[in-house]
Amino acid sequence: MSEPQISAADRWRLILGQEREKLARSALPAAIALDELYGRGRGEGARGRGSAAGGSGFPSVRTWAEELEALFGKDVREEVLGRAAGRGQTAAALEVDAEAVTPSVELLQQVLSLKGGLAEDKLLRLRRLVDRIVAALVTQLAVQVRPALTGVVSPRPSRRHAGPLDLGRTVRANLRTARRQPDGSYMILPDQPIFRTRVRRSLDWRVILVVDVSGSMEESVIYSALMAAIIGGLPAVTAHFVAFSTEVVDLSDRVTDPLGLLLEVEVGGGTLIAPALRYARTLITVPTRTIVVLVSDFEEGGPIGALLSEVRAIVDGGAHPLGLAALDDRGKPRYSVSVAEQVVAAGMPVAALTPLELARWIGEKIGGRRR
Repeated sequence: MSEPQISAADRWRLILGQEREKLARSALPAAIALDELYGRGRGEGARGRGSAAGGSGFPSVRTWAEELEALFGKDVREEVLGRAAGRGQTAAALEVDAEAVTPSVELLQQVLSLKGGLAEDKLLRLRRLVDRIVAALVTQLAVQVRPALTGVVSPRPSRRHAGPLDLGRTVRANLRTARRQPDGSYMILPDQPIFRTRVRRSLDWRVILVVDVSGSMEESVIYSALMAAIIGGLPAVTAHFVAFSTEVVDLSDRVTDPLGLLLEVEVGGGTLIAPALRYARTLITVPTRTIVVLVSDFEEGGPIGALLSEVRAIVDGGAHPLGLAALDDRGKPRYSVSVAEQVVAAGMPVAALTPLELARWIGEKIGGRRR
């Protein structure tokens, strides 16, 4: 099917959503299709809904998807459907091509909301889509995060060809082979080349993510799962993922499978932080090489005294605690300031950090600022 011809003026009207009364009849189907998402029934295509779409938009997402592809092609279809799913039109997720969609945390949230009550064939399609989004997001975050965690290992000279040449050490070790050239310069013929290799500085570190999965924590849970996957893939680091609401569930065996972890987590319920921290303490073997990261809105539903006692126990034991404030759907911190202030006074810093900032903080701890 050939692409419909839309004049430059009508293209601008479609982009800006202005002068809908001047749209040519040939441009009206495109206006209606775009209005389904971007105009919410009030855009440049709204005038034509009564006759073209029965007055209430397209009868199904599949029909809308077919119309988008016919009008704009497959790439635009996938982009619009992906944005629709990310904005809350979750049924659009089942029509998206998993290989063509643009990954985002917002899209992942909406897709995961569909995981319950789907038929087997639709669940399989959903899993392929979630797998693609999670893999892409982990890759994107890893590009930013892993350089911040390079302190986990350090360069060590080696005579084995296990890395890049250490030029300075090679020159110093082979000065005896220097030969003066006719032009007055010197040439070194090294018989003992030295290479850089990466070696663990000391004992392995343990990072325990203690993640609040009570109501309205979806975005923080997703970021925590992605971070756990990245941290768990680092050398010299063991990652744990402890989810809690009113109960505590250890999902550490899913750290390397963020998709499986996210599908396992059920967000909702109340908040009991103290029992989660108490469980996290049972995972600590070498306190001075353990980081406990609590991700929560700090709306503690149990006695505050019990929470503060657990924080003090972690601090007094020698582990490194950090509280991360939950984020709202706009990425802004959302947490109980009064409880967080008491937690800080007990010895646990509380901050609102992006995944990259968290990685830098962990990198500073792990990277051997202490010998």
